[in-house]
Amino acid sequence: QVQLVESGGGLVQAGGSLRLSCVASGFTVSSYAMGWFRQAPGKEREFVAAISMSGGTTGYADSVKGRFTISRDNAKNTVYLQMNSLKPEDTAVYYCAAAASYYRPKYNYWGQGTQVTVSS
Repeated sequence: QVQLVESGGGLVQAGGSLRLSCVASGFTVSSYAMGWFRQAPGKEREFVAAISMSGGTTGYADSVKGRFTISRDNAKNTVYLQMNSLKPEDTAVYYCAAAASYYRPKYNYWGQGTQVTVSS
């Protein structure tokens, strides 16, 4: 059974940091590009960051570039999102997802999400 489980969310003050983790099971994560998305209340889900199968290529939304870092540990079937210099507008539910291709991603597997709340 394919499963993605996010953790690491919480409440943090503006300027603080959090590290999200996404543990995959039921499939070999090294064969998939991985992405992080987020959805704020009343807004559509948006792309945050993605990483290629090997981890050699990454991409970020402009809104998080320079503050967030995506990484992966294929041996642990885990993807991370390090979030620094957090802003209130980063408040959202964060989801990880898996896609068979990095350059033409179609995210087939999704986690349930973890809440991140940034207070001002």
